[in-house]
Amino acid sequence: MPGRGALCLGLLLPVLLRCGSAQPGGCPALCECSEPARTVNLFITGNPLTDLPAGAFPAQRLPDLASLNLSGNHLRTVEAGSLALPALRQLDLSGNALASFSPQAFGEGGSPLEELALRGALRNHSVLLSLAALLQSGALRNLSRLELADNELLLLPAGMFTALPALRQLDLSNNSLVGLRNVSFQGLGQLQSLNLSDNSLGVLGNNTLAQFRSLPALRHIVLRRNTWVCDCAIEDLVTWLKESDQVEGKEALTCASPDKMLGKALLKINGSDLNCSVPVDLPSQLQTSYVFLGIVLALIGAIFLLVLYLNRKGIKKWMHNIRDACRDHMEGYHYRYEINADPRLTNLSSNSDV
Repeated sequence: MPGRGALCLGLLLPVLLRCGSAQPGGCPALCECSEPARTVNLFITGNPLTDLPAGAFPAQRLPDLASLNLSGNHLRTVEAGSLALPALRQLDLSGNALASFSPQAFGEGGSPLEELALRGALRNHSVLLSLAALLQSGALRNLSRLELADNELLLLPAGMFTALPALRQLDLSNNSLVGLRNVSFQGLGQLQSLNLSDNSLGVLGNNTLAQFRSLPALRHIVLRRNTWVCDCAIEDLVTWLKESDQVEGKEALTCASPDKMLGKALLKINGSDLNCSVPVDLPSQLQTSYVFLGIVLALIGAIFLLVLYLNRKGIKKWMHNIRDACRDHMEGYHYRYEINADPRLTNLSSNSDV
């Protein structure tokens, strides 16, 4: 039933909060306290919770809550203000089939959150867009670890990570990512670890490789078990792998296609293996050809005009000769027309013939 999860949470939290609000030296009857109660870590897992409403964890009652584990429930909705906790540093929402995640879930004015785990919780595309809006808003600028593994992600929203200056670990493993062209790592100056293993990456473009090179702290990139396509487009990736010490286990990276390259180690690929006599970037090659053709035509035109200029006197005399010839020819036609049109001239011409 729709409200069952919220009802369960409503019944559970009062007990927890009574324990959490006990005065020093006292202990509520429902709790066993070995020392004055102070809730710092809270685990609520494996329950039929479906909704996380606003005020689910009141900040006044849980001022010291630093770690909250809500993994393995049935959460579908995380509403605005539901996680507005002043001391929250770690949050685990893994294993929930989230359908709605409010960008204002952590309240107004930002959150001190440092670690966020969403393993297997973002298989709904609208939730991914909501998370991207949350991250881009700057509300989680203190985030140092972000786990987005096991979410069947194909593509990531553009600029998703640009407002996370403190991010050190980013886990995107075990998804279905086919490319990183619209992903920007700019501004992640503290990023140390990037896990891209077990995806569907066929190649990494020059823009992505340049971003990797520009991140001085990034020393651990994991690329194993991707579907690398070993054609001419992979040359830049192979060159980078041979030069870089950022990639863990790069010796084990192998080609997935084409068939003739199947299983070949990327580090052992050379130019002769790829047979790149035909340019890969055909549109840019065509553009270059058009520019060259335009230059040639302009040069031919300039030569033609130069020849005309150098021979201007001869051309002028030739034009005059043509004009005189045309005029004589037209005068002959005109004379014959006058004779044919005047009967007297016609008879005179006939008598003269006799």
